[in-house]
Amino acid sequence: MTAANGNGISHGPVNIDVRGLTPAPVTPFTEDGAVDYPAIQRLGSWLGSIPGVKGLVVLGHAGEGTFLTPDEQCDVIRAFVKSVDNRIPIIAGITQEGTENAALEAKRAREAGASAGLLYPSHGWLRFGYQPGAPQDRYKVVYETSGLPLILFQYPDNTKATYSLQTMLDIAAQPGVFAMKNGVRNMRRWDTEIPIIRRERPELQILSCHDEYLLHTAFDVDGFLVGYGNIAPEELLELLAAGQAKDYAKARAVHDRLLPVTKAVYHRGSHMEGTVALKHALVARGILDHATVRSPLVPLEPGADVEIMAAVKQSRLSKVN
Repeated sequence: MTAANGNGISHGPVNIDVRGLTPAPVTPFTEDGAVDYPAIQRLGSWLGSIPGVKGLVVLGHAGEGTFLTPDEQCDVIRAFVKSVDNRIPIIAGITQEGTENAALEAKRAREAGASAGLLYPSHGWLRFGYQPGAPQDRYKVVYETSGLPLILFQYPDNTKATYSLQTMLDIAAQPGVFAMKNGVRNMRRWDTEIPIIRRERPELQILSCHDEYLLHTAFDVDGFLVGYGNIAPEELLELLAAGQAKDYAKARAVHDRLLPVTKAVYHRGSHMEGTVALKHALVARGILDHATVRSPLVPLEPGADVEIMAAVKQSRLSKVN
């Protein structure tokens, strides 16, 4: 049975299973800067065809979602829904600063075909921190307004937008919240908090988004939600399976095989450069024709494309037919 709130939005049980790999695809652009919908079709249909890929998170950091207009955001959601032919859910990044604006963004995403939302913190919190109770209210209002099931997004520990353990537990207990994308990037907190979250919120699906620390986090999670899934989905599924089987030797072997790509894409001066590098890697794999990005992203330094292509070859990531 489903219920409706005063806005006429239906709220039913959340039956979205992201236990596996959930890539966060890039948004391809044409060389003149428009959204490249044929390239979305190529990328989405390939990722959606891989067994073990449980959904796609679009319009996130890797997807340059905040660089798109609201109309483009909805069109990108529709294009990815079409690309996967309804085989897997499309999950939309919800990034607006104000809670009411984020709720309306989530409502638009649902109307465009998104099955769930990845709710970002209000980005003013990155600098100034948040008042107690404000994150809980943000999730409550967005879900009640839109009816869009939500993934809790834990930001890195070196930002003021990172949630305390109690805040995460509170959000995870709220209606509509079915999974957590944890990118705390503080392994002391990870090792301490993940067991508690498991114990206190056993139904919550826990996903690592530590693109550069997947080996460490593979043993504790239900899945990966990572931009890295754009370029090496088959290998990340191997790594996840090894982690869940507690097979360190096999997990380490996959990690080491991918290390040239990990370094070329994620061991850069800024994590934002990883989006540009992902596009170069997708060129190397034959999915994209070029690595065009939108401002405020800028092209990588000369020669980076050659370095990334060599890393893809060294890690034995073949061209996609």
